[in-house]
Amino acid sequence: MKNVTIIGTVTAKPETREELYALLSAQVEPTRKENGCINYDFHVDAEDTCVFVFYENWRSQEDLDAHLRMSHLEPLFLQVHRLLACPVNIRYLAMLSKMA
Repeated sequence: MKNVTIIGTVTAKPETREELYALLSAQVEPTRKENGCINYDFHVDAEDTCVFVFYENWRSQEDLDAHLRMSHLEPLFLQVHRLLACPVNIRYLAMLSKMA
């Protein structure tokens, strides 16, 4: 199996920032317990607190796909269009070093 690394960027509307933050932060612990999750790290941009970034490593694309179908993501997915200033940006990365 080939590991999958992604960076997901989620930008809140200023007026929905706190609500989105609560929904996103609630995803961290259940996601870290999912099969295939190597790491799932949640960040905020140091200069724009409306921009949230996830750095994720998954054991396989299948594991990432399964994550996106998890029921704990539903509250977020149901509200995403109302909360976001722009579409979610997901960048796939190819790791050049060995996994730590």
